[in-house]
Amino acid sequence: MDAKLQLLVQRRGWDIAASDYEESWCRQLQAATDKLLACVDVQPGESVIEAASGTGLITLIVAELACNGRVLATDISKNMLAQLNVAADAAGLTNIETVACNAEALVTQEQFHVAVCALGLMYMPDPAQAIAQLHSTLRPGGRAALSVWGERGNSGWASLFGIVDGRVASDVCPMFFGMGAPGALAGSMAQQGFVDVSRLSHRRSGAQCGFRGRAGGIGVRPLR
Repeated sequence: MDAKLQLLVQRRGWDIAASDYEESWCRQLQAATDKLLACVDVQPGESVIEAASGTGLITLIVAELACNGRVLATDISKNMLAQLNVAADAAGLTNIETVACNAEALVTQEQFHVAVCALGLMYMPDPAQAIAQLHSTLRPGGRAALSVWGERGNSGWASLFGIVDGRVASDVCPMFFGMGAPGALAGSMAQQGFVDVSRLSHRRSGAQCGFRGRAGGIGVRPLR
């Protein structure tokens, strides 16, 4: 699929889904969300950047953990970010800034302690570029946790794919599950400069997989 077309489809699709996203997915993703947050271990005063933040399932919790630390939430969907801003205001959180942008072209020159992307990379035209962008926003030794859909055959919808494949000529489903192939996400993180990459242990029916790592480079400090 053409990259510009893919971004357009994603932006419009998530804009339409914004009002129903929390109700549809919050509970189903809670276990994976909790595991991702535990792995990055955000501390008070730390700065955090999130790609594909959506309506803030991760963002709001991170902002509470960071306390007076700054949280930059990015997403291609302005409607998703609008929902996030409403939720942040309702929760009294004042340390969140939202920016509408593609993860492959993050609009910041800041250096963050933590980078997070929960179930977003597989929707992007160039996941490797998005990972490189996240790495570039981290301080030396900064921490990252990224998760994607797991292998296609382990998905809860796997029994439907044969029917879809027989009727629709599309690369969408293979594209969405490509980053969940063995070694794909970990390998891409390593190629973009992450070190000490390790798999998150959460695995729900094989539907999700994730990895954490820290930014490599001169003067790397170890994780706490």
